[in-house]
Amino acid sequence: MSGLGQAVDDYITLRRSLGFKLRDHPWYLHDFATYLEAAGASTVTAELAVAWAQLPGAGAHPSYLCSRLSVVRGFARHLKAIDPATEVPSADLLHRQVCRAVPYIYTGTDIAALMAAARSLSPRLRATTYEALVGLLKVTGARVGELINLDRADVDWDGGVLVLRWTKFNKCRELALHPSTLDALRAYAQVRDELCPAPKSASFFVNTLGKRLSYVTVEGVFRRLAGSVGLRARSKSGLPRLHDLRHTLLAPPWFLGTGQAST
Repeated sequence: MSGLGQAVDDYITLRRSLGFKLRDHPWYLHDFATYLEAAGASTVTAELAVAWAQLPGAGAHPSYLCSRLSVVRGFARHLKAIDPATEVPSADLLHRQVCRAVPYIYTGTDIAALMAAARSLSPRLRATTYEALVGLLKVTGARVGELINLDRADVDWDGGVLVLRWTKFNKCRELALHPSTLDALRAYAQVRDELCPAPKSASFFVNTLGKRLSYVTVEGVFRRLAGSVGLRARSKSGLPRLHDLRHTLLAPPWFLGTGQAST
């Protein structure tokens, strides 16, 4: 392994020991190290960093190119402490284009329609899982990934809280639950255990195979539910997105149209 390649590995190891996940960084930085070596450079220069960041070409989104340069910038700051000849590229060399979506704010009627549509799914385990998931998103404001990562042991029935582990920034937190929410989750758990007595995962929410839900699948199902109840974009960037349920935190009690968890 080259000196730059070893420096990349050392940097990744150090950052991960501090709690950072850095899922894509190894690939980016090893590719960048190979690019530097091909250019005959022994360390990072601002010019080569920008040139590498722009390799995807003019068709790439400016934010993506800026993110590539940001990865290199963090590595360069680390390397400069070891090699003073290292140049740390300025954040102003590439400009990030802000393209935040406009949150889609759901009404109580929208939520009721989505949960009713979820109840019409088949088989029954799928229906009750998605109904409960949409309801829990509505009353907690939690992220989708936080809820599909819940294990059964993360529901504290006696204390009335959800334990969300390894959330954003690798933190853990607890969410207090309204009694009606606990009742609805108990009803879901009862149906889940009847229909899936031998699950293949410790997950609280399960798919029809008894495994943990995947984000991609949940997102696809939600899009179909939203389309089936007639939810439409309110602006060019204001699409009805699954993530926006957390921007529509509505107060308990649990909202299920009939007022009771389905069984």
